[in-house]
Amino acid sequence: MGIRDSLKQIWTPWDFLWKNSWSRRKIKDGKLFQIELFLLGMFLIASPYFITNIVAHNFLETVWDPEIDFDRKIPFIGWTIIPYVLLYVLYPLLVFSSPRDKRGQIELIVVIQFLFSVTIFCCFFFLMIPAEIDLRDQLVIPDLNPVEEFLFSLVHYLDNPWNAWPSLHIVHSFLICRIITFWTLRERKETMYRFIFLFLLWMEWILLSISILTTKQHYIFDLFSGIVVSIVAWRLFYPILNSPIKWKSENIPH
Repeated sequence: MGIRDSLKQIWTPWDFLWKNSWSRRKIKDGKLFQIELFLLGMFLIASPYFITNIVAHNFLETVWDPEIDFDRKIPFIGWTIIPYVLLYVLYPLLVFSSPRDKRGQIELIVVIQFLFSVTIFCCFFFLMIPAEIDLRDQLVIPDLNPVEEFLFSLVHYLDNPWNAWPSLHIVHSFLICRIITFWTLRERKETMYRFIFLFLLWMEWILLSISILTTKQHYIFDLFSGIVVSIVAWRLFYPILNSPIKWKSENIPH
């Protein structure tokens, strides 16, 4: 059995987790199902990150510091906190961009399990090779407007300066943009609106990638290691997403 076959088994929907939601998949034309999966998915994806972040902040020390001189030469740009926090808009956008037919609903389950497994993979490095991101002293608070200052305060309150590499901001945003693009190209007609939507989506990803450096939330190494993990993960996942997904419980009553 190859790696891809093993991963396909791992990413096949887990009955114990999804069976109840699946039985309600046709309520409100599938919208209730999307809401349920969004809430459960956010819990699955966010929990490992925040648990490891708290553990690292309170109990761990830096094992290897990826900081280089150029990290401190990158300018602090306050307004880039906006594309940085827009990551959290991509999660509901992913869920509500999913097709509401049977195939799309199963794909959404598999996508959530995929993102969860990638998160666990990254959290392994956060715990085994922890690194504190020691760049917040470069913030120029007086130059921020009230919105920017509020967003920085919120991010710093919720997110301790750990969980450095690979950057989950990069990993999640890249994979979400690839999955949304996959569904959009398959399900939507080729129109100017589709082109503009995808252009804005990937422009946000580019700005977000820059923002993890200009907000002093990450090192350059975090960015590039995140891109490597993203590309490898997508290459493993795409053939599974692009082929029929068999699930023994897909025909349970609803």
